[in-house]
Amino acid sequence: MAVDGLCKPFYNAHCGRVPHQAWLTARRKDYMGSYVNSAWEEVDEWTVHELTAYIKELFELDYRLQDVQVAGEISNFTRASSGHLYFTLKDEKAQLSCVMWRSNAARLGMLPADGDAVIARGNISVYEQSGRYQLYARTLQPAGRGDLAAAFERLKQKLEAEGLFDAAHKQEIPPFPRRIGVVTSADAAALRDILNVLQRRCAFVSVLVAPTLVQGAGAPSQIVRALRWLDGRDDIDTIILARGGGSIEDLWAFNDEEVARAIFNARHPIVCGVGHETDFTIADFVADKRAPTPSAAAELSVPDIGELQPRVEQLFAALYRHLVTRIEEGRWQVQSLMRDLKHVGPRGALINNWQRVDHLSMELDQAISRRLERAQNRTALATARLRTVSPLATLSRGYAIVRREDGDIVRSTAQVMAGDALRVQVSDGKFVVTVDEV
Repeated sequence: MAVDGLCKPFYNAHCGRVPHQAWLTARRKDYMGSYVNSAWEEVDEWTVHELTAYIKELFELDYRLQDVQVAGEISNFTRASSGHLYFTLKDEKAQLSCVMWRSNAARLGMLPADGDAVIARGNISVYEQSGRYQLYARTLQPAGRGDLAAAFERLKQKLEAEGLFDAAHKQEIPPFPRRIGVVTSADAAALRDILNVLQRRCAFVSVLVAPTLVQGAGAPSQIVRALRWLDGRDDIDTIILARGGGSIEDLWAFNDEEVARAIFNARHPIVCGVGHETDFTIADFVADKRAPTPSAAAELSVPDIGELQPRVEQLFAALYRHLVTRIEEGRWQVQSLMRDLKHVGPRGALINNWQRVDHLSMELDQAISRRLERAQNRTALATARLRTVSPLATLSRGYAIVRREDGDIVRSTAQVMAGDALRVQVSDGKFVVTVDEV
């Protein structure tokens, strides 16, 4: 690297490591307004501003400090209202103040958080107001992101080639689920967010949680087990796979091949809400629906009953009007058919026949009465005639009819002898007599 201007005596003398006395004296003259040839202990006193500005220029003149990459753990992370980022990089032995201007922060895929291991690239300078040196970061990426990003791309290309991302395999999310399964950490804020959204939007839906690790080496196998357990149930309509935001390392469990295949092979539709809006995982590409956050996953899984209420009321009113109209039309149709039935149906004939039967019945009764009366008259006449010739009339005048035991009427004494028992009939009865003498 070429060194120009004021830097040349500094680097020529000591290879850029220790300031040369002549060069320092020259710079002292610039700040103090006088030239001093004595050693450092003989110079006049500095103002705080002069010394701080001098130290700042030393930092800025060292080209190696103008493009450095520093690995460390983020702490004290703050995002100012202006959009600038302030944080501290630390390791086991030291810490370094850092700042990233808004223009550079806008290019970050996601904001870092305390505890993230990152690699910051920028230049070292001094913040004169506090007299503190700090790193002015231009870029920021998770430590090891390059290897993880490469592994992510390899798996993505492999599964995409196998068709796991194809839209033809995506299932529709049921519009009105009865029960939703949730795969996430039991004590995570993501679960509380999901439950709050479900309660607010669709309180009647029930939720079955399959708790699992969502970070670390053991997380993928637990996620697969939880997914398969929920998918094996017949009372589940939709499954939500969720986790809050984090670094690429934190979300790596959702870039696991076994997790991706478990999602693809699931019978039930799966909504994936992992990380923040800018985070993408393999699970997002395989899932039937990708949501930017866990809360958004819950919103995509259930309808908003509050929004549906006006529509339901409109449909109810339209249905009521339709039913009333159909009932009125049906009533008129029935009345019309009844009128037609009177003309062509058997009821009219039946009514006439009923009346004719009644008329014939009355005529029959009258005919029978007349014939019975005539028969009674004839009987009475015959009875009167019979009485005139009946032996009973003779008997009533004092005569009797005598019969033998065999029933023959005795007409002559020759028919009886002494000792015979005879039956005598008079007008009011019969009695038995014995012949004493003939």
